[in-house]
Amino acid sequence: MTGLAKNKTIDPAEVEKFSAMAAEWWNPDGKFAPLHKFNPVRLRFVRETAARHFARDARKLRPFDGLTLLDIGCGGGLLAEPMARLGFAVTGADASDKNIQMARIHAGQSGLAIDYRCATAEALADEHESFDVVLNMEVVEHVADLGLYLKSCASLLRPGGLTFVATLNKTLKSFALAKIGAEYVLGWLPRGTHDWSRFIEPDTLAAMLREAGLQVLLTQGVSFDPLTWDWRLSPDTDVNYIIVAEKAPR
Repeated sequence: MTGLAKNKTIDPAEVEKFSAMAAEWWNPDGKFAPLHKFNPVRLRFVRETAARHFARDARKLRPFDGLTLLDIGCGGGLLAEPMARLGFAVTGADASDKNIQMARIHAGQSGLAIDYRCATAEALADEHESFDVVLNMEVVEHVADLGLYLKSCASLLRPGGLTFVATLNKTLKSFALAKIGAEYVLGWLPRGTHDWSRFIEPDTLAAMLREAGLQVLLTQGVSFDPLTWDWRLSPDTDVNYIIVAEKAPR
């Protein structure tokens, strides 16, 4: 997608917000503790869904050897590192240089070769990069121009490739739980982490992905279970959900 204006999807205030917390990424009890708790369920979902799609054996130690993956908005690498361990050749991109520095340090300590770049989706698209899988996890609610962002990400997918887009639904339930509850009542997230006006309904996001040239395959809800104090896959998309979409094979 040559010619896309660079940096148009970046909201400087959002970048600064997460840059200020960069040192906290790998602290399971720190400001990103909810992501550490959320990580196992989304990792399982990506692993199992990608294995079915690419006809790989998810039980193998490295089922995705030979495939490439982009984790856009990678933060400190909480998803990029386990994806690399599963065999993907991983590129992690983030608009925050502080996040990328932290991710590089941790990957080096973990002995993982991950190509981390301080870059935007549209800049990667202008460089004609392409990947078998593009992860868009908890990113779309923080970008400035969602349409341009999704088109840039779609252009980064190879034919037959998959993208996973995880975000928050725009409902009264999500306002009560993900905004007021998580930030002000339970203190799971720093206040101001999310702007509810940027949450997006699954139907709206799916339509934008189709407009970007992708075929929507699945919309999966993810719910927090207060009895087990853990996350699980669920038919309930009222708060958290993941859309899986494919670029048509040639």
